[in-house]
Amino acid sequence: MSAAVCVLKTRCFLRQLLPGLPAAMHRSYSLDVSAPLLRTQGYVDGRWISAASVFPVLDPATGQEIARVSDCGPAEAKQAVDAAYKAFHSWKQYTAKERSVLLRKWFELMTLHKDELAQLITFECGKPMCESLGEISYSASFLEWFSEEARRVYGDIVPSPAKDRKLLLLKQPVGVASIITPWNFPSAMITRKVGAALAAGCTVVVKPAEDTPLSALALAELAEQAGIPAGVVNVVPCSRESTPSVGQVLCTDPLVAKISFTGSTATGKVLLKMAADTVKKVSMELGGHAPFIVFDSADLDKAVGGAMASKFRNSGQTCVCSNRFLVQSAVYDRFVEKLGRAMDAELRLGHGSEPNTTQGPLINTRAAEKVLHQISDAVSRGAKVVKGGKRLDGSFMEPTLLADVTADMLCTKEETFGPLVPVIRFNTEEEALAIANATSVGLAGYFYSQDVSQIWRVAEALEVGMVSVNEGLLSTPEATFGGVKESGMGREGSKYGVDEYLEVKYMCFGGLKP
Repeated sequence: MSAAVCVLKTRCFLRQLLPGLPAAMHRSYSLDVSAPLLRTQGYVDGRWISAASVFPVLDPATGQEIARVSDCGPAEAKQAVDAAYKAFHSWKQYTAKERSVLLRKWFELMTLHKDELAQLITFECGKPMCESLGEISYSASFLEWFSEEARRVYGDIVPSPAKDRKLLLLKQPVGVASIITPWNFPSAMITRKVGAALAAGCTVVVKPAEDTPLSALALAELAEQAGIPAGVVNVVPCSRESTPSVGQVLCTDPLVAKISFTGSTATGKVLLKMAADTVKKVSMELGGHAPFIVFDSADLDKAVGGAMASKFRNSGQTCVCSNRFLVQSAVYDRFVEKLGRAMDAELRLGHGSEPNTTQGPLINTRAAEKVLHQISDAVSRGAKVVKGGKRLDGSFMEPTLLADVTADMLCTKEETFGPLVPVIRFNTEEEALAIANATSVGLAGYFYSQDVSQIWRVAEALEVGMVSVNEGLLSTPEATFGGVKESGMGREGSKYGVDEYLEVKYMCFGGLKP
């Protein structure tokens, strides 16, 4: 499908998945996005470029093709790096205010086109429209935040031990940044990185996930409309098959000074090894395995609401989704009962464009198979299926609640990335913390308690980069985002997010007359 067409209308058909689903038999769905935002070529040095081949982008709810996108390879990746390096020498000379103004314009254009951008997310990622609109708001907020932070990159004047010199610490942009992003937040993961990079004075080459390139290309179009100069933002979409060779360029080219990656821990380790040969600055937001702890003193209704928000957003496909639910014995049965009722009342499966849908598909059939495998393993080891438990058509999974889960089950040992709630019973605070911390990763953690002393103890003891107390959603541009242990290094968002794209240069100004 050519980007020259004015409107893309893809007629897709979703069979009825479950009784009561809002999607009727043979319901038709259309993606209507105007030509300027529906881009299917790479974006390099301010130009839209074609590659020798294309790859399909599929609607995960139906399996139907919605677009064909240029399959960029190492040659296009190198071209993008060279363009970014050339542009860096002029972009870093822009004043902080000039960069701020351009980021603000980009933010305003995202807000203006939020409905079309949300449609792209729903059709290539599978999210319900309400969540897609939420992601666009969240995504745009990073451009707004970093447009403001661009003017607050302060250095230091350090008191000198000698009277004939002044000591200054200057902050300068590192250079070209390779930005490698996942499919589960195809817009926000780009702006959270690129907003900080551009604010600092860096230029970027973005490699979006092969499942969701359309959102990245639409952002590039809006960046151009905002007046961001050619070469400052480049996007090289590629297929799964081309990803290793493109990644090799982006992680080893000597002109690349910085790598920012969000994805699996396994892939992050590979990229770290690539970056080591040229000692690049690296930030990594990797896998999570978040505990969600409910203590005896918790407000159970609030805990259930937090569990619903934390677990079922994007059908459980976020890196900070709660993965292991630990509930103290005295409230265990009541929590499971209340959560089961909430799942029945609030969760509706269907195509993301349906207004009543709260749960879309998983990104592909492999993801659904992984969830089903975890459920089968848990049941074989004694877990009880309270709700759901079945795989449906395509990549749809029933939201599933498991009781009598133990720490030896697969679902408690590896990240699920799907709508599965395994609930473990514990007796003491010490036991809960031991289970929660018994993992090699540490991104986010959640717990509910009304005991103030316990809140301080547990918040400090959890081995994670982010702790949410009595709240199911924690992400915001004003706060840091990142993990400890094998969940990565560096921080995104907040006033510290810009630091990941800066070097501190010490300047000694001597020979002064006292």
